[in-house]
Amino acid sequence: MVKTSSLLTQQNLYHVPIYTIADTARYLHIPLPTLKTWVNGRSYPTQKGDQDFLPLIQRPQPNIPQLSFTNLVEAHVLRVIRTVHNVPLRQVRLALDYISEQFKTEHPLVQKQFSTDGVDIFIEQFERLINASRSGQLAMKQVLNNLLTRIEWDEQDIASRLFPIINDHSHNFRDKVLIIDPNISFGKPTITGTGIPTKIVTQLFDAGDSIEDIADDYNCQPWQIQQAILFESNSQAAIG
Repeated sequence: MVKTSSLLTQQNLYHVPIYTIADTARYLHIPLPTLKTWVNGRSYPTQKGDQDFLPLIQRPQPNIPQLSFTNLVEAHVLRVIRTVHNVPLRQVRLALDYISEQFKTEHPLVQKQFSTDGVDIFIEQFERLINASRSGQLAMKQVLNNLLTRIEWDEQDIASRLFPIINDHSHNFRDKVLIIDPNISFGKPTITGTGIPTKIVTQLFDAGDSIEDIADDYNCQPWQIQQAILFESNSQAAIG
């Protein structure tokens, strides 16, 4: 019984609203207006009048603006689908609805099942909806599979950790220098294996401390501190 209660508590932690939309945009290199559309939806004009586009990401509590760790992971996956492959929002919505029905969950993108047969189902829907070329499908599958290597799942096969991309132009998906874990530092980005928030070391660097001194103070390697600072600077630049 203790184990069951612990699992429930852990899974509840994934749905705690702790991230502002602005912070989520920074961490994931997503333009702020784009993420707001995914979270809030939008209206768009048609020949039959304005139509409403429903949100792609469902907040854990509609009356609270913050996002959860689950939402963070969803945005991580959606970023490639929407921004890299430029799939229209309407098609993304339809494909998400379909795979949600298949998986019997409101959050299919955070299920480990999505990393196996889920990706194929998802891409099949895009083929049907937008007549994607075979080469386009393969490219999307490769990038999605690489992106999913940056997620770790718990024993219930739910996303429990995310290793954010440091450099938006990097194609090194195996680089896991930083981690976002709702169990560590209130879910803020930290240096993997240390619990040291990237924001703290960046503030020290901005205040005049050298990378070597910061590394000595926190018992880290200088390259780890450099990557943390690079992540924060790239994140700030990403949303301008």
